[in-house]
Amino acid sequence: MSVHRPAQRVTVPQLMAYKGTRKIAALTAYIAPIARLLDESVDMILVGDSTAMVGYDMPDTLSITTEMMSAHAAAVVRATQQACVIVDMPFGSYQQSPSQAFANAAAMLAASGVAGVKIEGGRVLAETTRFLVDRGIPVLAHVGLMPQYVNTMGGFKAQGMTDVAARLILEDARAHAQAGAFGVVLEGISEPLARQITADLDILTIGIGASPGCDGQILVTEDILGLSGDRIPKFAKRFGDAAQVIRDAARDYAQSVREETFPTLDHCFGVRPKA
Repeated sequence: MSVHRPAQRVTVPQLMAYKGTRKIAALTAYIAPIARLLDESVDMILVGDSTAMVGYDMPDTLSITTEMMSAHAAAVVRATQQACVIVDMPFGSYQQSPSQAFANAAAMLAASGVAGVKIEGGRVLAETTRFLVDRGIPVLAHVGLMPQYVNTMGGFKAQGMTDVAARLILEDARAHAQAGAFGVVLEGISEPLARQITADLDILTIGIGASPGCDGQILVTEDILGLSGDRIPKFAKRFGDAAQVIRDAARDYAQSVREETFPTLDHCFGVRPKA
């Protein structure tokens, strides 16, 4: 006889219930130590394909693979107990067909234990969202500035800045909502548009460079910790300086080694204690 333990994690339905009642705090993570530290504070952790740029120093997000994302997602899930964990589907793993998307999404969920997947794209991918949701895979959509579309967008540029462009993004978000997505990430779009989408749709809106009126906010953790270099995106804010802490610790360690003050015999094995 199996014993079912009550779920302790924030679930996708719980996240959806927060709309209109409380703001959702979300951050990215791709390694266990960072995920473990974030877990007690945030509602959702996204294992983003920004891992490609932040973790591997790739020029964009296009080269990371399903296997790599699954491995990072599994590490984040193992290291956490409370936050709802969502994983990005990498470029090329879901655009070909809904069947391709389901096969890859199901494999990623099975390998990692995440609660759902995020896909980038407008109305053309609403059918894929419906296909996944109907088969038991929660979907977080992503419209506006979409890093996986960097080549067709001509770079990382704000979106929805004209009436025509804003209407198209609104239609993109609405199509995913109608297809069953539990939420939509609104990235790099005009503030009034993000506020309108949040008011018009019943699903969650998670903003990044969008509007304080969104149902929640997400940032790349390395940006808020000062680990992304000197350039901070307009939509981000540095909440701490972990880079300096790491520099100081590394400097002190290296100096101790060179001065032969570390290690001492207290850090060694097989040493008889002094009488």
